[in-house]
Amino acid sequence: MYIDEQLRMYHIAIQLVKKADYDVIHINKTGTEIWLEKYERKTSTIVRLVHGGFDWKNHLKNDIARVFQQVKAMKRTITGKYIHIHNVYIDSHEPVDDWEILKKPMQLKEKNPPKMKVYYITATNKEEEMPRFEREIGVSIDPMDEDQSGEENERQLYQYKDYLVDALQHKQQEVKHVFSFGKPLLSYALIIANIFMFFQLENNGGSTDIVNLIESGAKYNPAMIDGEWWRLVSSMFLHIGFLHLFMNMLAVYYLGTAVERIYGSVRFLIIYFLAGIGGGMASFAFTVNVSAGASGALFGLFGALLFFGMIHKKIFIQTMGTGLLFIIAINIVFGFTVPQIDNAAHLGGLMTGFLASALVHLPEKRRITHQLIALIVYVVVLVGLLVMGIGNNEQNPSYQVMMIEELMETEDYEAVIEHANKGLENPGELEAHLLFQRSYAYIELNEGELAKEDLERAIQLDEDFPEAYYNLALIYQNRGEQDKAEEAVRMGYELMPDDPKFQELYEQITGETLN
Repeated sequence: MYIDEQLRMYHIAIQLVKKADYDVIHINKTGTEIWLEKYERKTSTIVRLVHGGFDWKNHLKNDIARVFQQVKAMKRTITGKYIHIHNVYIDSHEPVDDWEILKKPMQLKEKNPPKMKVYYITATNKEEEMPRFEREIGVSIDPMDEDQSGEENERQLYQYKDYLVDALQHKQQEVKHVFSFGKPLLSYALIIANIFMFFQLENNGGSTDIVNLIESGAKYNPAMIDGEWWRLVSSMFLHIGFLHLFMNMLAVYYLGTAVERIYGSVRFLIIYFLAGIGGGMASFAFTVNVSAGASGALFGLFGALLFFGMIHKKIFIQTMGTGLLFIIAINIVFGFTVPQIDNAAHLGGLMTGFLASALVHLPEKRRITHQLIALIVYVVVLVGLLVMGIGNNEQNPSYQVMMIEELMETEDYEAVIEHANKGLENPGELEAHLLFQRSYAYIELNEGELAKEDLERAIQLDEDFPEAYYNLALIYQNRGEQDKAEEAVRMGYELMPDDPKFQELYEQITGETLN
């Protein structure tokens, strides 16, 4: 009888594994308890099979309560958001007192509580309980061969045990293999390369110096539009300040090593660079500021883990799912609330990192059609960002200011006026600054009247603009408008009383001697 009961338990387990794709998630040391799981549509169906029962209903209730607690403790390793438990006892006899009330569905009083149904299968009630179990679980269990000898039952029992133990070990090995495909060598190499470049920046003038960053290869939109697209890669290895470097390298250490172990070194490197380029293109398209850092590539590694989760849903949810999604959400929200953070690079890296992961795909998971689609989408996204970026930059007054500053150095004043005119079409807070820059170009081109109009308009917009007062004072003096020249130089001097240039012009125009 004992062998028959245990054989029935293993027979049910085998049927669920073979016919309904259940996974073995636990077998106790004595082989008297088996846990199976099937995940579908956010729901984990748990089947707990136990060889053994209870004489009294209260003892059975206590065990049911213990199973609820076990499931709650296992929630991190159970895949589904919703949990349905089928708790099956297989024994020679039922509890002696009335336990029928325990057949009613049970659940805990909490959010998304585990739900449980209990079955108690014995030799005398199997014709009633087995159909109920099959009906509730939606699987037809093939009947056992009741005519086998005890020796044949014992042999079959051992075969069943070996099969389920092998299935459990295979699942464990599969998970282990997924996380140990590659060795994290390139992650460490990237950390070393970033640290080396940081010290180079510091030695050449400082990692927070904008001119030094631009000369070293930071993302600088005017230069990129002129053809320096290599900055998409070089900017990935530059960091602005030690804290920026430390936080990003910490992320490379944790994220990079995880992705490299899952995807292997070659795939990891492709994902890292394609995501970094995608993040850089998104930054180019949506932000004008000079920027640098590995953030786009790092968010691409988040995208790689999300793609991994799409392919290995169960492993992902059991190991990193909720925590990873929470970290991504926090970073995105943080990026929207802190102005200094280049959130465009983050989101661009996340999206292109996901696409790059679909392009290279997971080891031993080739899907040529899907990979080709991912490549096409990646290229379309990059081209779209390029076209959008060129348009957005030309309409952005900050970009026009950057271009004007470069053109001032080459003394191309006609081009300065052209870019100032574009910027003044939608100047925002930069109107006074653009007018001042255009006035300077007019001065150099001997267009004094136009320069005067721009400067007068600039100080109307910004009364605390000493350089505008200085140039305006010179123009008034040259035009013989002494009263206006004196008024302008006095305003400029009040704003910059310690500047020798303003002191000299003040004395020259007013004739007064400063102490």
